[in-house]
Order: sequence, then C-alpha cells, then structure tokens
Amino acid sequence: MELTDLVKMLRAHWASIVSITLLGGLLAFGFALVQPKVYTSNASGIISTGQNEELGVALAGDNYAKSRVKSYLDLAESRAVAEIVIEDLGLEATPGALLSNVSVTNPMDTPTIKVSVSANDPEQASRIAEGWISAIGKQIDAIENDGSSTEGGESIVQFRSLDTAQVPTAPTSPNIPLIVAIGLALGLAAAITYAFIRSLFDRRVLSIEGVEEETGKSVIGTVPLHQDFNKTGRIIATQGGNDRADRAGAEYAVAEALRELRTNLQFMDVDNPPRRIVITSALPSEGKSIIVANLANTIAASGQRVVVIDGDLRRPMVAKTFGVVPGAGLTDVLIGKADVKDLLQPFGTTGNLFVLAAGKIPPNPSELLASNAMGALIDDLAEHAMVLIDAPPLLPVTDSAILSARTDGALVVAYARRTTYDQLNEALGNLERVSAKALGVIINAVPMKGTAADGYGYRNRYYSYYGANEEDLTSPAPTPPAKSGAPLPEATAETAHPGTTTPTAEPRSEHIPLEEAFPPAVVNRPSPHTNGATIQLPPLSRRDVIRSDRPRHIRR
Repeated sequence: MELTDLVKMLRAHWASIVSITLLGGLLAFGFALVQPKVYTSNASGIISTGQNEELGVALAGDNYAKSRVKSYLDLAESRAVAEIVIEDLGLEATPGALLSNVSVTNPMDTPTIKVSVSANDPEQASRIAEGWISAIGKQIDAIENDGSSTEGGESIVQFRSLDTAQVPTAPTSPNIPLIVAIGLALGLAAAITYAFIRSLFDRRVLSIEGVEEETGKSVIGTVPLHQDFNKTGRIIATQGGNDRADRAGAEYAVAEALRELRTNLQFMDVDNPPRRIVITSALPSEGKSIIVANLANTIAASGQRVVVIDGDLRRPMVAKTFGVVPGAGLTDVLIGKADVKDLLQPFGTTGNLFVLAAGKIPPNPSELLASNAMGALIDDLAEHAMVLIDAPPLLPVTDSAILSARTDGALVVAYARRTTYDQLNEALGNLERVSAKALGVIINAVPMKGTAADGYGYRNRYYSYYGANEEDLTSPAPTPPAKSGAPLPEATAETAHPGTTTPTAEPRSEHIPLEEAFPPAVVNRPSPHTNGATIQLPPLSRRDVIRSDRPRHIRR
C-alpha cells in the first residue's frame, strides 16, 4: 500500500476512526472511575553514626552508615516490622497483607530509608507510614544494641525519623489522565486496523479506477445521486443549461453527466457508433430504467431520434417512468397482434423521442426476446433512430444477455457503494458467454460531496454555476406530459391491462413496415460537403436509409 492509498483509506473512514478512538477513551475513562481510590503517604528515616569534629572520622562514619543502610532494607520489609506496626496501631490486617501495601527504598548514595504506604483511607496511610518508620527504628536498635541500653554499651549506629508522614489530599491511583491516554491510543490503533481491514475486504464499487482495474471495462459515465427521483418523478426537467431559476445543483449535475455520457457514446466508435444499445445492470434497483429514460431524453434534445423499448417483460418500468399509456406494447408487436407504428408513443417537446412500452407480461419472456421478430424489430427501428432497450438485470435472468447478443452491445449500470466488483464481473461474464459486447460501465448514484466523492471525480465540480435568474426566464421550462402518444389500436386498448399474462404464442418473423411509424419531422444529418456541419433534410424513407452511406448493422 502506497502513501496515497493510506491517505485515501484514512479519509474514507475518518468518521469510524474518530468514533472508535473516542470510544476507546470513554471506555478507559469508565474503567478508571470504577477503580478503588488508593492514597499513598511517604515517610523517611536516616541512619547516622553520631557527630565528630574530625573530618576523617566523620567521613568514615558516613560511609559506614551508607553501607549499613543496604543491610537494613531487608529488615524494613520484614514480617517483624509489620507485626510491630499491627500491634502498635491496632490493625486487623495480617503481616503479609500489610507488606503488600508497603514499599521501602534507599535513594542512591544516601543513608536514608524511604517508606511509601498505600491504603484506601488517606489518614490510615499516614498512620501506617509513621508507624513503619518507628518500627524500623525499634528493630535496628534491637539488633545494634542487642536489646541493651546500658551506658557505654550503645552502638554508634542510630536510626532517626527524617520526615513526618503527611495525610495525602489526592489519590495516586487510578491515574485517570494516563488511563484515558492509553485508552485513546488503543482505540486509535484499533480504528486504523478496522479501517485497513474494511478497505482490504470492501468489494463495493468505490471508484472509477477500481471498476476499470477489476473488470477491465471502461467507465463511460458517472451519474450523480439525485434524491428527488421517486416513483412518479424520474425524469429531470433541466437539460443542464440556464433553463431553471432554481439552482438545484444535483439536478444540473445529473443533466451534465447525461450529456457527457451522450458524448462518450457518440465518440465510442466514430465511424460506426452504436445505435442498438441494451442498458442493464447486475441486480435490480440499481437505477437502469431512470438512466435509460433520462439518457434518451438527452439524446433527443440534441436532435437525434431515439426509440426506447421496454425489454423488461418481467417487471416493466418504462411506461411508468415516462408516464405513457401502458398495457399494449412490445409483446403485442412480437406476437403479431399490433403494428409498431400504432404503439410508438411520442414523448416530450422535441419530437425526437418515442417510447415502446412492454405491453402485457407474457409467460415466456425469454423466448419472445430471442425470437427473429425481436431482432427484426430492433434492426428496423435502428435504421430510423437510435434504439435504447431497458433490459432486466443480468444475474437473476438471461433476458439481457439474449438482447445484448442481438444488438451492438450493452451498457451495464452499477450502483455506487452498493454493487460489488464480484457481482459486476459475474454480470459481464454472462455477456461474454453469449458473445455479447459490453460497451462499458455506468456508475449510478455517485456522491458529490465529502471524501466519498473523490473516487468518482465529483469532489471539485461546482454545478451551481448553472441556472438563470428569475428575470432572465421568459417562460417556464417545458415539463414532460403525464400521458401522451398515438392512439392505440382498438382491439389492443380494450384488452390492455398491466400485470395480466398472455397465452404463449409464436412470434412472427417478418420485418415490420415502418415508413409511417414516425411522424414527419426535420432530421439533422451531417453533410460531407460542409466540413461536418449539420444541414436540415426531410425525414428519410426506408429506401433512402438503405442506400445511404452509413454502414448497416448486421444482426448477430
């Protein structure tokens, strides 16, 4: 792991690191509070050899005292001293228990003995310290003088009290600052370990680089998270320009991301750009239907014709997303019950976007999608417009793989910070097994703020630049109609009801005439005589399309 990776890991998990570190400090503080308070009192005594006016004799006596004090350390920590203290103070403790709370030391190169006594009561600690110094003096006197006090027979070694034990005012244990500091340090270590392990085993889609490294496929677009998308409002109103006074940064960001995705599709293959595209995902609820609808709307806004086909014959969402008439659609066309020209429903104000709903839910969706009629329908529509197919997820069913094999390829949508690399690789593997082409990956719902946005390239973008002032707007932005479209065939409309099943039928295989499927409109086509500039031409007929210099797509 490089330093930059470590910094990214810490930035990504900073909240967890701070929380775990503080938790360690709080646990340490709570542990310190429940510990019993211990008070320590100190007392000391000194061994002397009397006074002498001669310097040499005095130095010899001092050295003798220092040598003797080392032998008295064991005496000071003996059970005999403890028994004297217990007897003098009237304590109920045993000598062993009392000795465990007493520490006797000799400061280096001094004839001093220092006694430290710990107890739960500060006054008792002071009394024991004083009593211990007194007991040491008695024991030394007994040894040096052999218990006698006759005149002229006393030893020159004497032990005297040096400091009076003071009553401690504050406990020496627990040391709350030290315990809390240790708890914080342990918490920080645990937090960094947790962040490292989580980063190591986190297989979610967290960055563009991660997707490309794990899958070997290019990320051709990232769509920011937009909280206003719901079951009824799934198409953004803005086109990413100064068309709204409300500076909704997320909506502008989505619009601009879709325009970028549109551009990437156009330049994916300049000589032969894809015109029959399946948009799918690894698992449900990853936003593929929303991306299909908004991408189609964005492409239509550029002047290019688009047909959206609801290829999800299990859980169709296109009709609800666009707000068009449901009930009759793709299944009716495939079984020969209706013509596609009667079921294509226009949407929006551009006149370039048409929707083909799923129709009634059939019992054999895979067979219908794999039929020759489906391939012929896609080919015929692709000669007049770009075809976007909203397909089911790749992992639960095989429908998307079947459709992808009959088109120019598939765009796989991955939900940021939810879809895993394993799921994405498995979905791409399903495409490879049927020799379908994966055009790329679209990462949906990427965050735009915070450290989580770093991996998707949105951290330093400022979409609040877009938007117009109220006085600059001469008219409100166009909003998609709730329901629009050409009249449905009478027989189909009477039986149209979402959720019903259609008896299994053999789909027809002949091409469907589309000369009148699209209403008259102006089509933008590049002219080789104007250096790539667009000129206005009347709509092409089927014969003109076949004779045009555009390479035809060969159905697999």
